[in-house]
Amino acid sequence: MGAFFNILVRSVFVDNMIFAFFLGMCSYLAVSKTVKTSFGLGVAVTFVLLVTVPVNYLIDRYLLQPGALRWVSESLAGVDLSFLSLIVFIAVIASIVQMVEMVVERFSPALYNALGVFLPLIAVNCAIMGGSLFMQQRAYGSLTEVTAFALGSGTGWLLAIVGIAAIREKLRYSQVPAALRGVGVTFIITGLMGMAFMAFMGFKI
Repeated sequence: MGAFFNILVRSVFVDNMIFAFFLGMCSYLAVSKTVKTSFGLGVAVTFVLLVTVPVNYLIDRYLLQPGALRWVSESLAGVDLSFLSLIVFIAVIASIVQMVEMVVERFSPALYNALGVFLPLIAVNCAIMGGSLFMQQRAYGSLTEVTAFALGSGTGWLLAIVGIAAIREKLRYSQVPAALRGVGVTFIITGLMGMAFMAFMGFKI
């Protein structure tokens, strides 16, 4: 339980997908104009991460890694399918995103219309692919750890986009110089938020 909590907290605050790795910036900048829309996209991204990362972990561990097919037959112990990792990960992500898109369209048409093209673009959101690649690189030892990482990464991305959306809503009533309005001031605020999140690196997690 302690390892689960440590990975979860670290993924949210220390290894935040936006502020530590700048993954998923296109959706982060384009959709973060209102809190409601940002929250909807953030929940969708979190759900996709929570499903795709554990699924890709199981596929990688029991099908793709060198010797992973030993459980099928000893004659397959020398098979290495790791070169298929990227293709398989992308296929899983695209499938889950398609499912999420259909569910959102069915149960929340307003959110579906508000998100527009950015909902299907979750499939090419580098934060989603980054989650699976980080999972593979860090070689987590159990499905529980992978699930904690996926949940923390999604929650961190959700926190970042909702936070910037709330600030951007307040900025509408502020006197921002014309040259900095829009994406310009958003980049500046994102940098400041990233510096603030760097304070969490001092925690012993």
